[in-house]
Amino acid sequence: MLRPIPLIPDLQTELPGPLARALIEEDHRFTSPSYTRVYPLAVARAQGMIVEDVDGNRFLDFTAGIATNTTGHCHPRIVQAIQRQAETLLHMSGTDFYYPQQRDLSRRLAELVSADSPYRVFLTNSGTEAVEAALKLARYHTGRHQVIAFHGAFHGRTLGALSLTASKTRQRERFGPLLPGVIHVPYADPYRPPLRANAGTCVDAVLQYLEQQVFQHLVSPEEVAAVVVEPIQGEGGYIVPPEDFHPRLRALAHRHGILYVADEVQTGMGRTGKMFCLQHWGVTPDIVCLAKGIASGMPLGAMIAREDIMDWLPGAHASTFGGNPVSCAAAMETIAMLDESLIANAVQQGGYLRSLVDDLMERYPVIGDVRGMGLMIGIDIVQDRTTRLPDAELRDQLIADCFKRGLLLLGCGVSVIRICPPLIVDRPTCETAVAILDDAFAALTVGSRTDP
Repeated sequence: MLRPIPLIPDLQTELPGPLARALIEEDHRFTSPSYTRVYPLAVARAQGMIVEDVDGNRFLDFTAGIATNTTGHCHPRIVQAIQRQAETLLHMSGTDFYYPQQRDLSRRLAELVSADSPYRVFLTNSGTEAVEAALKLARYHTGRHQVIAFHGAFHGRTLGALSLTASKTRQRERFGPLLPGVIHVPYADPYRPPLRANAGTCVDAVLQYLEQQVFQHLVSPEEVAAVVVEPIQGEGGYIVPPEDFHPRLRALAHRHGILYVADEVQTGMGRTGKMFCLQHWGVTPDIVCLAKGIASGMPLGAMIAREDIMDWLPGAHASTFGGNPVSCAAAMETIAMLDESLIANAVQQGGYLRSLVDDLMERYPVIGDVRGMGLMIGIDIVQDRTTRLPDAELRDQLIADCFKRGLLLLGCGVSVIRICPPLIVDRPTCETAVAILDDAFAALTVGSRTDP
């Protein structure tokens, strides 16, 4: 059994240390240059909230493997569920055969989406596969081929999902022509409102643009199969739309017979303080896509659709590894832990963490905005609060400085620091993380601090 890892950052060497440098050098010889490594972290093992590198340096993890390790690293209950399942059945392909793990998880997910209406589940290996399945099903069911997506959206990197993605040009460049029939429209961003709107009118502006520009000049709504939308934009900058955005967008879609597809890959599974983020606004999607936090780090995704929509015939879509029994076992245990305490903890600790970060904003003018729900919090770094011009360089410096101090963070959007710790986080850990952030701001923004 592994020795326990202390719950504090503990740096023993320079960063990267000698073993990490050797590993990184060899890694660069053999792995794809398309990987985006934010800082030189070479991981040996992890437990709970702590990641240990190959040189024995210990870091506090506020990335959760990109919002994936719901229950923290190697939680004993998740490890035991994986071990039990691995002893009896590793793989049998749910595409061609039956096994109880796929049935049980599918039933549980369908019930979580709606207790009132029947839903069906297609299990995948990842979020991008869930989005691909949703895109295919929407076209299959409606007989329509056009799709609406949003500026700033991230839905994955396979060709269909990439066609919906509009987060960064680097993700799309030199891969064209992409899937035809995808039209992007502005997202309702209250901090940087599109279409010359303001925070109070950005929903009106986006919906009017869709109705009066897209549907009158580009495509008939009768040709649109689906609107694909993130409840909170993830890679786009942790953008939380106004309260009425999703209810009104869904109503518009349904008025034209357009399916409402929610990409809950990053927002789902308790991260925002509810099992699914759209529940904050009382919206039930026609199709929902899940992955990331669904199985505490095991590869798994899900596309969940209303029963009347999932009308494709055998062979229309399949997956060799989707719904792997070991991943299903991890997902069932993850859901049990979410129900027992972790969703409630996301609400409690998310509120406390938000208050600590709001205090940083009061003291550092380079923080233009703090936004989010539950344990999905974004810190928007700006050159100036009046112009709200993003400062990507400072954001990157802050993340790098936090790494050197023992705190793991990631960016998103143009200049946003994302905070997405495992849902097991507690108050002392939140305080430690924000103290490190405070030190980084103080070191890198000399002369810009405003003391209370």
